[in-house]
Amino acid sequence: MNVTVETSARHVHLTKEDMAILFGEGAVLTVKKELTQPGQFLSNERVTLTGSKRELQNVAVLGPERSATQVEISLTDARSLGVVAPVRESGDVKGSGSIRITGPCGSIDIPEGVIAAKRHVHLTPEDAEKFGLSDKQIVSVRICDGERRLTFDDVVCRVSPKFATYMHIDTDEANAAGIAGNVTGEIIK
Repeated sequence: MNVTVETSARHVHLTKEDMAILFGEGAVLTVKKELTQPGQFLSNERVTLTGSKRELQNVAVLGPERSATQVEISLTDARSLGVVAPVRESGDVKGSGSIRITGPCGSIDIPEGVIAAKRHVHLTPEDAEKFGLSDKQIVSVRICDGERRLTFDDVVCRVSPKFATYMHIDTDEANAAGIAGNVTGEIIK
């Protein structure tokens, strides 16, 4: 059961309301590059993240707009910024970290929404059935490429007809495995 493993770098998801504050009334995200997940894209828009210790500039905004603003960073980023970023599934932001987000037209302080994304495998229902996997099932994934091969445990399966089958890890995890770009992983039940 092989899956393509992609590295997901730090990024921000914004609501329409927060877009207006950061980029101006009526602003919309403009597509720079389509992502592998259907309907998702890297936008041309960038923001600055400010924590208690420092700031990170030129952080990517992903589209389309979301129902809640969310910041996904690595644990290294969180320590560097001086913010709390619990390891969570995307969308699970209740009680998570706070941060300031600044765009060209303004800033917002979000009281929660900063997470380190839990490593996960997006699966189509067809691939989930073929692999014998179910939504929310926890698996391990052995990285088959790279100089520092390793196995990631506690990988959550996320099954939806809206997904394409790919595993996502953050930059800390990719660095630990010594990989860059897309590589192959073997799903272990």
